[in-house]
Amino acid sequence: MRIWAKFAKSVADIGIGITAFIMLTCSIANSQEVMNRAEVEKIVREYLLTNPQIMLEVQEALQRQQQEQLSQQQTDVIAQNQDALFSSEGQLVFGDEDAKLTVVEFFDYNCSFCQRALADMQQIVEADQNVRFVLKEFPVLGEASVEASRVSLAFTKLMPEKAGQFHIDLLAMPGLKDGDRARELAVDMGVDLASLNAEMEKSHIIESISETYGLAEGLGITGTPSYVVGSKVIFGAVGYDQLKQEMASQLN
Repeated sequence: MRIWAKFAKSVADIGIGITAFIMLTCSIANSQEVMNRAEVEKIVREYLLTNPQIMLEVQEALQRQQQEQLSQQQTDVIAQNQDALFSSEGQLVFGDEDAKLTVVEFFDYNCSFCQRALADMQQIVEADQNVRFVLKEFPVLGEASVEASRVSLAFTKLMPEKAGQFHIDLLAMPGLKDGDRARELAVDMGVDLASLNAEMEKSHIIESISETYGLAEGLGITGTPSYVVGSKVIFGAVGYDQLKQEMASQLN
């Protein structure tokens, strides 16, 4: 009976408990009449009103299911995008190139939490040669951030030997970081302004940012800082201690 098939599917989908499923199954099986949609909905409604705790159980089950799905999706994205995550051209790298573990950080130059996370990264890299950081330009806080990232990527291409210090100085700078302030810092560090502006217009700059947006979408990352530590994604400025704990679990 098609009504029964639809009803059974709806019960399974919303996660009503086994007890409720059995009760409603018996009720329908024993009925001598074909139940219409309104009757089915009435039974479900009355049961839920009598047992409201079911909705909490449903919500918890849904959250667990969503987290499991996201975790599997993240694992798949990491496995399928090794080069883009860990070896993309023009990316910023801190630490030993031969380190056993690579941590990928998604950041925005106007993110105050990224400013705080800078000290965590520096402390980790200085203390542990087994860890290196790859930094992904992920400008999500407006056009100013996009322009600052374009300057950063262009500077990294033109003066890779100073790219790390440029990143540290720009991120630590107080106030809004936009294209003008980033250019000013770049010129102070020795880059030719005309060459910088020309490099900013090249396709690889936008392609690099677009690639990072695509990786972030696949990993479920919407804010900064966020990290990929081995096979795990961590959201937010979790601090030095938690990062070290996650890194230790990956290294072991």
